[in-house]
Amino acid sequence: MEGLLHGFVVAFTPTNLLFALIGCFLGTLVGVLPGIGPIGSMALLLGATYGLPPVTAIIMFAGIYYGSMYGGSTTSILVNIPGESSSVVTAIDGNQMARKGRGGAALSLAAIGSFVAGTIGLIILTMLAPALATLAVKFGPPEYFAIALFGLMMLSQLSGEGFIKSLLMVTMGLAIGTVGLDMITGLPRFTFGNLDLQTGIDFVPMAMGLFGIAEVLLIAEQKVQENKEVIKVKLRDLLPNRDEAKRSVGPTLRGSILGFFIGLIPGPSAVIGTFTSYILEKKISRHPEEFGKGAPEGVAGPESANNSAATGAFVPLLSLGIPFAPPTALLLSAMLIHGITPGPLLMTDHPDIFWGVIASMYIGNVMLLALNLPLVGLFVRLLRTPSNLLMPIIVVLCIIGAFAVNSTVTDIMIMVISGVAGYLFRKIGLPVAPLLLALVIGPMMEESLRQSLLLSQGSFSIFVTQPLARTLLIITALVIIVPRFFKVFKKKAQTN
Repeated sequence: MEGLLHGFVVAFTPTNLLFALIGCFLGTLVGVLPGIGPIGSMALLLGATYGLPPVTAIIMFAGIYYGSMYGGSTTSILVNIPGESSSVVTAIDGNQMARKGRGGAALSLAAIGSFVAGTIGLIILTMLAPALATLAVKFGPPEYFAIALFGLMMLSQLSGEGFIKSLLMVTMGLAIGTVGLDMITGLPRFTFGNLDLQTGIDFVPMAMGLFGIAEVLLIAEQKVQENKEVIKVKLRDLLPNRDEAKRSVGPTLRGSILGFFIGLIPGPSAVIGTFTSYILEKKISRHPEEFGKGAPEGVAGPESANNSAATGAFVPLLSLGIPFAPPTALLLSAMLIHGITPGPLLMTDHPDIFWGVIASMYIGNVMLLALNLPLVGLFVRLLRTPSNLLMPIIVVLCIIGAFAVNSTVTDIMIMVISGVAGYLFRKIGLPVAPLLLALVIGPMMEESLRQSLLLSQGSFSIFVTQPLARTLLIITALVIIVPRFFKVFKKKAQTN
């Protein structure tokens, strides 16, 4: 509690409050506008934060991440176009409520559910992260390798595009991560004489290409929609009625707790959380026939799980220094650029950042509640922005953002190549998130592996003799084998 109070002192400084508000507003904005998303917007702003204190920059980026979770529900409910992939489920019942004249109530249920979920998630984060950080101090190279391997295998298992496809993208990400100077010998690898590549393939231009440029290319294929059907909402219609409010209490609380613990799992946790919450609520509901036709539980539960999962994703980042989701990978990049190494020692070495960011998220939750409901009219008008005007602006900003990170043309080329690759990957159904996360986790995984082998004089037994590493590797093996076993067993059962 002392640390959290110190965090509020840091977060309540005028500069940090201002940048928390900017982050929350930008996050809502990118959540509302389908296209660039939180990763692209954070990548664009990375170069602009060099002059800011580290804690201020991280507070703003965190605001963009969890703010985008709020914003995605607006388009899902009013236009039936999810601003974020995590808002797909909200569109099912949210848009049906809007068509029945209950759009304002649906927006309120989403905003209040997000606020409650974010707060509950933060309370668990406040209690859980310090304990995990204490445990993580005991981690050595074998344990870090084992948890990185576990993360990548879980990511491959849960990406939703099939294990083989995800594993292929993970392998590609690990290969790209080897470009640059060898961390042990100092010799260049796969640089082909290019000096800019000696520092490795930077995460930021890759992220902007795979998510920003690829999205622009996909939207360019579609017909320009000048007049999207946007359901109008008046301020007086924002309050849910008694029945809607009563039916939303249970789903909000269940979604908050469920979403947080799903957020600890590597992969698209927010998306998994929303689908899991929706299925759970439909199973236990007294009115399952109303789902898909405007059930308030179908809005409150998934939106709560969505925001709580985003909060849960901060636990492995802050306590272990390992990102399990693309937005937290970009937060890791922002920390490293500002000379901060997240992980077990973050709480003791940089308490201002650790507790300041957590405290700012409490404040940001209140800001988002205040922003989302009164400014719904502004966001609705933004939805009418034609794609042929918005997309060129995004491309220009991506080019500026890629160049600003290291001031090299090589980064722009990397962004363009990864943008075209990301477009092609999506066309053939290959997931890009595993590639991006493998690019971040890969170098750490390689370093841990080689340090472990140096400690054991080349013997792989070090991964078996260390209890924690052994446990993690057994869990990883089970994650791969058990689903395959059940699949075979199910096929045999169907045949018989």
